[in-house]
Formats: sequence, structure tokens, C-alpha cells
Amino acid sequence: MSRIGRAPITVPAGVTVTVDEKNHVAVKGPKGSVERTVAPTMTIEVKDGVLTVSRPNDEKQNRALHGLTRTLLANMVTGVTNGFEKKLEIQGVGYRATKEGKNLVMNLGYSHQVVVAETDDIQIDVPDANHIVIKGIDKQKVGQFAADVRATRPPEPYKGKGIRYDGEFVRIKEGKTGAK
Repeated sequence: MSRIGRAPITVPAGVTVTVDEKNHVAVKGPKGSVERTVAPTMTIEVKDGVLTVSRPNDEKQNRALHGLTRTLLANMVTGVTNGFEKKLEIQGVGYRATKEGKNLVMNLGYSHQVVVAETDDIQIDVPDANHIVIKGIDKQKVGQFAADVRATRPPEPYKGKGIRYDGEFVRIKEGKTGAK
């Protein structure tokens, strides 16, 4: 039995979870609402502020979907209560980021500025010129948006310049040795 799938999800006060007959789950909370359709074979029950996921049998596909479904639902509940955030760090001489209106404007050593627009469900915060904070209620969208921003200038392996996740370690390669 899946240890992750068996674990119940406690629904905090102020959060409502609705499940229809086609396993379309809607979660509303103080930060917003999230909807997702999960695997139709899983059984989702909400009783007394506790959300549980069960599977019909022990087939390989159902075992795989059991833990996944429970984790997706737990992330939805966490997202509408606390939200998710990813922190990015910019390293390099002259590399910086600013926020102009709803746009993230970055100088990354290109001949032009890189502009990334905020979406409806993603908020961008720039506490200083070398740090970017991406916030939202959908974990997948926050992670994807952070990956897209990082992909504009990923860290290079010789000097370590570029955009990296906060706390990410980039191995620095040794450069060429001079011929003598």
C-alpha cells in the first residue's frame, strides 16, 4: 500500500474542497481557487475536514496514480492557504533585474533587455537587483515560470554567471591551461 497515498490531507478552516462525479476537484481558499481533474479510477472523499484518496485495486497503474493523486490534492490545499514561491539569484557583472509595472526586465549581458510579463496567477517580486521571487498558488505553474526565467540565461560552467535557483550549486570547470 502506498504510504503517501494513504496519508490523509487535513483541510484547514476557510478552505472548501468540492469533488464532482468525474473527479474534478475544486479547492477554494484565502489566496484563491485551483481546479484540477484527477484520475477517474481514484476515489476521493471529504469528511469532517479530512480529504482521503483510495484506489480500487493493486494494479500497477492504480498504485502509481494513488500517491500522485494524493500529492496533487495536498499541493492544491497548500497553494490556496500558504502559496508557493521560487527564489532566483542572478550572478554576473552587470547582470541585474528590475520590475517595471507588471514586467520583469533583466539585463543579462545580451545586446537587448529580456522582458518577462507577469501572468494572472503568477506574481513577480524583485527585492534587490540580484534576486527574483516568483509566487503563486499553483506549484506546477510557479516551477515552470521559474524554469522559463532561468532558461533566459542559465548558469555557465566556467565563471558561474547567469540565473540560478537560490541555493543551487553550480560546478565550476577548470579553464584551458596555457601551452608552454
